[in-house]
Formats: sequence, structure tokens, C-alpha cells
Amino acid sequence: MTGSFSTPLRLHRIDPTRNMARFYLLSLQHTLFGEVSLIRQWGRIGGEGQKKVETFASEDDAARAWARLERIKRRRGYA
Repeated sequence: MTGSFSTPLRLHRIDPTRNMARFYLLSLQHTLFGEVSLIRQWGRIGGEGQKKVETFASEDDAARAWARLERIKRRRGYA
């Protein structure tokens, strides 16, 4: 993998006034069939959370999805 997508991205959103402590994790992983999976994991900090895996035909497609999700989460207050 190339660029900044080779290492997982971990974002946090913490707001004590709303009792909010969340995380959002993005990572890419190659499959055995030459595709690329975008793995998203989210939930409350300290817990396992939920996980979703989306598989893309190319790394470029997965990178675009990664960038879109990162933009959305940062707009919602994740840092």
C-alpha cells in the first residue's frame, strides 16, 4: 500500500458534557484475491465496538472511500 493509507487512522470524539467518548478506526488490508478491503471499526472508547468491511476492486477506490469517510468524521468533530 502506498501513502498515508498504509497505517490505520484512529479518530476520537470526546465531550464530557454529553458523556461522549467515541472512537473511529479506518484501515486498509489486501485480500487473497487482489482486492483491497476498507475496515471500519467504531464505538465507545474502552469497548470493542462494531466493525464493517467493504471490499474494493482497486486500492484507488478504497483510498477514495477512506478519504470520504475521514472528511465526514472530521466534520462531525472527530480529531
